[in-house]
Amino acid sequence: MNEYDSSKMLEIMQEAYGLKLVALPQDADVILLNTCSVREKAEEKVFSELGRLNKHKQNRPGMIIGVGGCVGQQEGKRIQQRAPYVDIVFGPQTYHRLPELVKTVRRDRVKVVDTEMPEIEKFDHLPAVSGKKGSSAFVTIMEGCDKFCTFCIVPYTRGPEISRSPEAVLEECRALLAAGVIEITLLGQNVNAYVSEQDNVEFDFTMLLHAVAELEGLKRLRFTTSHPIEMNDDLMEAFAILPQLMPSLHLPVQTGSDAILKAMHRGHTRQDYLDQIATLRDFCPDIALSSDFIVGYPGETDEDFEQTMSLIREVRFDFSFSFKYSPRPGTPAQDIVDDVPELVKSARLKELQDLLQEQVRETMKEQIGTTKQVLVECVGRREGDMQGRTDDFRIVHFQAKPRLLGQLVDVRIIEAYGQSLRGEMVVVDS
Repeated sequence: MNEYDSSKMLEIMQEAYGLKLVALPQDADVILLNTCSVREKAEEKVFSELGRLNKHKQNRPGMIIGVGGCVGQQEGKRIQQRAPYVDIVFGPQTYHRLPELVKTVRRDRVKVVDTEMPEIEKFDHLPAVSGKKGSSAFVTIMEGCDKFCTFCIVPYTRGPEISRSPEAVLEECRALLAAGVIEITLLGQNVNAYVSEQDNVEFDFTMLLHAVAELEGLKRLRFTTSHPIEMNDDLMEAFAILPQLMPSLHLPVQTGSDAILKAMHRGHTRQDYLDQIATLRDFCPDIALSSDFIVGYPGETDEDFEQTMSLIREVRFDFSFSFKYSPRPGTPAQDIVDDVPELVKSARLKELQDLLQEQVRETMKEQIGTTKQVLVECVGRREGDMQGRTDDFRIVHFQAKPRLLGQLVDVRIIEAYGQSLRGEMVVVDS
């Protein structure tokens, strides 16, 4: 979603002022940082980067520095108190106002903050899709979160769940397909919570998936990120029904312990999650599954942690993201005593990541000898290499010509690395 927002910021500034990207920050007239506050480390990176940018601004006093996204929303004026050289602070729901904010800074020589949360107003003010696009694109269909997990800052920085209309989503998808895109990823904090009223009839996420899949020119369809609460049978069955829907799913679970799931206010149990995985594999046996894990949440015992490890062993994930718990300002968990020692958190994280990496290596090795359809995305690092992704979202390197960029090609997998694969193009005799 941050990539989508950043691309729209670029288009807005191009349309308003004719600005273009530069290779080096010291050559920029405007520098915008789009930020994340889900993890404390990401937030601290923002201020480290701002310190480096300040040196460039000292050499170019007219340079405008803006901080947007979730850190901008969360911290507001405090950013300018800590870094007084920051000219603009804006939230994820107000980046469509950037041209006016930049104009105000230039005209009045003041610093501005805009962290309002207008209901999805920004989508009515974004530039229309124009020009040739790449093979893949993101489309945000809903924003915000109503789940209020105790550890998570997102409901406070992105606001409540608000869905775009199906017409607006389909219009953006059609424009992207007309511009050369063949793969679309639908985005939302809880993308499967999408719902819209159409003629007094509820239009839900599964219905939207079917509508997008019918669009002419679409070859691949993906979505992220999902919440187990809204992973219903109709949605899971879509993996069996829609050939355009790729067999990969990111479904965060966070922990395998019912006690910790309850403390986190996740709204589902361990068995609920395992039942969903079983149903998904019934509908789509080859589906690649990824998840998120937090270790060291307050009150997590050795037994709780072992429950997470046993869930990982039972499910066998293809990819995963894992973190040590860190309290985020403004979340309910901030007021809970962080009673798991840092050394214990680190030891548990290492044990968990070792298991996850072992599973990734095993699932990667299982790909050897198979033939996969790969969407060619970019030139690889090795001379003569191209890089792309399989239908189940694995990275593949193979020798090919750059003219294949944006095309779907068959590749036979011959080698497995830690996080990617190597293959050979399958050449069909004419």
